[in-house]
Amino acid sequence: MLSVLRVHLPSDIPIVGCELTPYVLLRRPDNNVTTDDVPESAPIEGYFLTYKWYRIQSDKKVAVCSVHPSEQATLQCIGCIKAKVPTSKSYHCSSKCFSDAWSHHRTLHERAANAVNESGNEEDEIFGRFNSTGSGVSTTSLSGSVSLPSMSNTSTTIYPAVVAQRSGRETWFEVGRSKTYTPMADDIGHVLKFECCVVDVETKIPVGPSSTLLTSRVIPAPSPTPRRLIPTTGVNVMGRSDSEGRLSTSGTFSVLSYNILADSYASSELYSYCPSWALSWTYRRQNLLREIVGYRADIVCLQEVQGDHFDEFFFPELDKHGYFGIFKRKTNEVYAGNPVTVDGCATFFRRERFSHVKKYEVEFNKAAQSLTEAVVPGAQKKLALNRLVKDNVALIVVLEAKFGIQGVDNLGKRQLLCVANTHVNVQQELKDVKIWQVHTLLKGLEKIANSADIPMLVCGDFNSTPGSAPHALLSIGKVDQGHPDLSVDPLGILRPPAKLVHQLPLVSAYSSFGRVGAGFGFEQHKKRMDPVTHEPLFTSCTRDFIGTLDYIFYTADSLTVESLLELLDEDSLRKDTALPSPEWSSDHIALLAEFRCIPRMKR
Repeated sequence: MLSVLRVHLPSDIPIVGCELTPYVLLRRPDNNVTTDDVPESAPIEGYFLTYKWYRIQSDKKVAVCSVHPSEQATLQCIGCIKAKVPTSKSYHCSSKCFSDAWSHHRTLHERAANAVNESGNEEDEIFGRFNSTGSGVSTTSLSGSVSLPSMSNTSTTIYPAVVAQRSGRETWFEVGRSKTYTPMADDIGHVLKFECCVVDVETKIPVGPSSTLLTSRVIPAPSPTPRRLIPTTGVNVMGRSDSEGRLSTSGTFSVLSYNILADSYASSELYSYCPSWALSWTYRRQNLLREIVGYRADIVCLQEVQGDHFDEFFFPELDKHGYFGIFKRKTNEVYAGNPVTVDGCATFFRRERFSHVKKYEVEFNKAAQSLTEAVVPGAQKKLALNRLVKDNVALIVVLEAKFGIQGVDNLGKRQLLCVANTHVNVQQELKDVKIWQVHTLLKGLEKIANSADIPMLVCGDFNSTPGSAPHALLSIGKVDQGHPDLSVDPLGILRPPAKLVHQLPLVSAYSSFGRVGAGFGFEQHKKRMDPVTHEPLFTSCTRDFIGTLDYIFYTADSLTVESLLELLDEDSLRKDTALPSPEWSSDHIALLAEFRCIPRMKR
C-alpha cells in the first residue's frame, strides 16, 4: 500500500506572496521510498494523493514585529501612524527591539516628513508598490503607552499592541486544494496547516491516516524603504547647462543593472547573518521580482541568473510585465556541478519600447584560447589556460527604439542602442585576468562602434573597485603604466601597458552625483559618494566586504544622464545586518539610470 512517510517545508516561516511547496516522502507498495514528483492527482500504482491547505482562524488577531517578523508584536510606534508610514513598519516585539532599531526607524519618519514638505502630500515613490500589507490591527485598539526618551531628542511614543480577543476558539478554514499554496494578506498572523492523503483510485476512499504539518504564523513580506529617482536634469557630466535642445520626457529610457545573487552561491555558511527563510530561493525570487518590476526600467541587466531560473521563473514572470529576455550562460570548462544551474547574464527590455536587432556573445574562454595560441610559448600554454579560463561571459544586444529619442535632424532614421551586460571574474588575486577580460570586452565594443554611430551602455558586476586598473580602463580609457595592478602579470599579457587603451567615451553614470549637482537629493547623495573616485561608497555590503563593484557606463558623446536611483547608505540597512537581508535579497544593490540620447547635430 502506498503511504506517506513524511511531509516537510524548506522553510517553517511562511511569507505573503511566496509560494509554499512541501516535500512529500512516500513509501511505495514495493517498499521503495520516493518523493511525489508526479503530476498532481496522477495515479501511483493504484493510488493518488490529495492535498489541502487550511488557515487556523481564531478570534485573536496578531500583529508581527517589523524587525523580527517571526515574533509577535507587543508595541506600536504612534509616530508612524501620524507620519503615514506603512502600518506594518510600526510594530515591534519589545522595547529593546524598538530602541535597537531606532537609528534606522527614525529615517522612516524623516523621509515621510520630507515627502510631505516637498510636495504637500505623499510622493508616489519608485518602488512604492513594495510596501507590504498591514497586519490588520486597528490603531484604535491600542491602549497604554511607553516612553523611550533616551533614543532621540525628538519625543516618540510607542503603544502596546493590544488587540481584541473574544473566545479564543480556533476554527479550520480551507484555503487551497493544490500541493502548493501562496499565502495572502488575510493569512498574516495565522498558522497554516498542510494535509496530504493517499486515496484509492477505484474506490476514491482515503487509505490510512492523513499526514499533516503546521507552519509558524504567516508574516508580511518585509518591505525596504523606497528608493527614489534623483533628477540630474540641467547638468551634464562636465557641469554645464544642457537645457538646449532637450526633448519631452517621453524620449527618455531607463536602464537597471543588478547582481541578484544566484541561489547556488547563497549558502547559509557564507551568509550566516541572514535568516534561513529570507535566504531561501522561494522567498528571494519573489522579493527580487517585486523589486525589479517596481523599478519599471525599460532595460534590465541582471547578473548571476541561473539557467533554470531564467527559463522557469524570470523569463515567464517578466514576460507578464511586458519584457522580452535574452540569456547567456557562463561556459562550463571550470564549473563541475549541474550545468542546468550554471549562472550567467540576462538582459530584458520592454517590448513596447524596444525591439531586438542583434546579439553578440562574448566567451572569455574562447578569447583566452586564441590569446595563448598567439602569444604564449608552447611550454606555458597549459599554465596560461589554467589562469585565464574562468567561464566568465558578456552579453551584448543591439536594440532599436520604438519611440522618438532624437531631434528633428534624425527624423526617419533608426535609433539603435548597444547594451553590454557582463560579470567579470571574482578572484581578487587574478588582477591580470580582470583587466584582460574588461579590455577584451571593450575592444569588441569598439568594433561595433566603428561599424555604426550607436550609443552604448556597459553594465554589470566588474568585481573591481574604483581606482583599480579595470575601473581606470573603463572610465578614462587607459591604465597608467605605473598602476600597481599591472605588477600582477605572470603571463605577460598586459605588456606593454600602452596597449591597454580604448577610444570609447565612457563615463560612469553614478559619477554624476560626485562630480556636479545642486538641488534636491544631490547634497545628500554626495555623502554617499567617494570624493576622490566620484563613485558610490558601496554597491555590495556583506560582513566581509563593503565597496563598489557594480557600474553603469555610457558613451557621453551620445547619451546624457537625466536621473539616477538613489543610493543606500549604511544607515539605510538595519542595525547589525548586512546584505542579503529580509528586505534586500541580494548581496549587491540595484543601480538604475535614466538616459536621453543627444541629437547628432548637438554632439
